[in-house]
Amino acid sequence: MPMRILVRMVLLAAVVGGSCLEVQGLSAAQARTTLALDSPSTVDEKNARDNEQAPPTASKLDEMIDRIFKREHVEVAAFDPYAPIIETYIQKVRFDQVLGTVPKSDYYFLGQADFRGRLKIHSMTANSRKGSLMWSFEPAGFLQMIYIDRGEFDRAHYKFEYVKREFLGEVRCIAFDVSPLPKARGARFIGRIWVEDQDYTIVHFSGTYSPSIHFSLKHFEDEYYLHFSSWRINVKSGLWLPSYIYSQELHKPTFFDNPSYKSFTHLWGYKLKPGSREEELNRLLVESPSPIKDEAAQHDRSPLEAQREWRHVAENNVLELLERIGLLAPQGEVDKLLNTIVNNLEVTNSFDEQIDLKCRVLLTSTLEMFSIGNTLVLSRGLIDAVPNEETLAALIAHAMADAMLPKPNQDQYGFSDILRLSPTEVLKRLSFEEGKIESAQNNEKAMELLKKSPYASNLGNAGLFLKQLSSQAKALKQLISPQLGNEIYFASQLLQAAPALAPDNKSQIAALPLGARLKIDPWSAGVSLMKSKPMTPLSGRDKMPFAVTPLVPYLTRYVEVTAAPAGPKNDGRSQSLKPSDTRTVGIWCRNSNN
Repeated sequence: MPMRILVRMVLLAAVVGGSCLEVQGLSAAQARTTLALDSPSTVDEKNARDNEQAPPTASKLDEMIDRIFKREHVEVAAFDPYAPIIETYIQKVRFDQVLGTVPKSDYYFLGQADFRGRLKIHSMTANSRKGSLMWSFEPAGFLQMIYIDRGEFDRAHYKFEYVKREFLGEVRCIAFDVSPLPKARGARFIGRIWVEDQDYTIVHFSGTYSPSIHFSLKHFEDEYYLHFSSWRINVKSGLWLPSYIYSQELHKPTFFDNPSYKSFTHLWGYKLKPGSREEELNRLLVESPSPIKDEAAQHDRSPLEAQREWRHVAENNVLELLERIGLLAPQGEVDKLLNTIVNNLEVTNSFDEQIDLKCRVLLTSTLEMFSIGNTLVLSRGLIDAVPNEETLAALIAHAMADAMLPKPNQDQYGFSDILRLSPTEVLKRLSFEEGKIESAQNNEKAMELLKKSPYASNLGNAGLFLKQLSSQAKALKQLISPQLGNEIYFASQLLQAAPALAPDNKSQIAALPLGARLKIDPWSAGVSLMKSKPMTPLSGRDKMPFAVTPLVPYLTRYVEVTAAPAGPKNDGRSQSLKPSDTRTVGIWCRNSNN
């Protein structure tokens, strides 16, 4: 009988430090200790710490619980108007003596969430593979993990037990263990919740639904509920929206048992709604006191100039569509860093000033890249997994070579009516994949660019990344399958320059885990670099190339930002560097590879 996998977490701990006083003698130490104990400020601080960790009184606890129930109902209702993008990536895993858990196979779902009525995900991809004959993953089951209990989270169905107070990031929270009451029927949440201490909003919860197995009369099959860790982010004043979910089940494999797996789910683009571009009509436009001369009136267009201008219109039409539906991140700091690498390659290869290449970030976790006009598009998943700047430069060089080759089939997008597509149609109707012959030609051109670049002496590291990806390609078929563009090209010159893979060598970092570099703003769909503490692998099991790992966001409270006065226009390219400059700039942290 088939089994449907539906929908289990990570705990954070706070570390409290102390201080000691250096003393010269026993009597002096006793005197100072007495003074310290008698100091009003010291006593007040100690009492404050004790009060913070002391369990609330019974009446206060009842008040807290009532507010939590009430607030959660308001939050759940607040989700309904939104239709964010939801992406779930799952890795079935197996145990390896050297590397620990490693991917065995993978699954990928991308769609638009629909909170109205019965939970639904409107798929954006043509791929519908969910599992095997014995079991399958249900995409809507991962969406269900944003709720504790969508309809009956109340005193009639749940009991609370106070645990502690602690900070999640900068947000002070109160933790409770939550369990269903004995008489509560149906699947109920059991686990731990963290509640911020101002409005009593649940910002994080970790656990599963019990009982774990449920027979569905509708589908006539067993449905399994899994362990998960769910996070909400404060995107507006008083509004916390679901953003990250991590789930895993690890156990000894058996023929009839559920698979061992790890998965992450991202939700983003809450701000993006149909008709959101209408806000442009409300912007205040100030006309210049002097008439503006149109450059077009100064001269006629040559055939080549007219053709390039038409291609630029097609390029902008595509980019606007992808950004509007939440697949392309708005321009930001990550684009500027990528553009610096582009500039480094342009400078050392004496590019013509007419060539104005720039980078954008595709928000999907799949490893892919493509070009549209003069824009190089790299996926978030690809940027995440790249361990050093020279590897990123090798990938960008291939995209640059692709961009310099005109593509007549993209010119048709100059007609905007062709791109009147819904979010669920875009990935099924558009493709920017290059042919096999073009890929080989682009690779040759990319190698020419790299040999003259500041990255020429470290291209073995780029080859090491390709070797690692090649060694795991069979297990990561969905990760390396592009949604819009091109698979990563395994350049033979780079592979030959790379050292041998050494899985047990903790100093050789061929690739990073997924989610290692970028984080998504769930409201605006913007991306930014993670500000994480550097960690040194202690063994080969800590390297985790291309692996799914837990998601632990650093929580902060929303702060209203006043718009700054408009400054000089920044086109996203690196500061004052021009193709005619003779300088190059390093911007990416490097890892030593042996």
